[in-house]
Amino acid sequence: MLLTTTSTIEGKQIQYLGVVTGEAILGTNIFKDFFAGIRDIVGGRSAAYEGELRTAKEIAMREMEQQATQLGGNAVILR
Repeated sequence: MLLTTTSTIEGKQIQYLGVVTGEAILGTNIFKDFFAGIRDIVGGRSAAYEGELRTAKEIAMREMEQQATQLGGNAVILR
């Protein structure tokens, strides 16, 4: 399944089949919240939260792929 942000795909004709969406909400735990709070005070990036956001994005993308497949599509153009 091709996922892209371009409005054209070289050598392919784009046929609109509908809108697909993907959502993912992941909970964190008390330890991640605690260490993220410390990061807020001293500065820096929270690797725990970044990892959770990355995982949520991957889940949402997979959901879009699955919905596109159900519609008979072979690509998702993200806008």
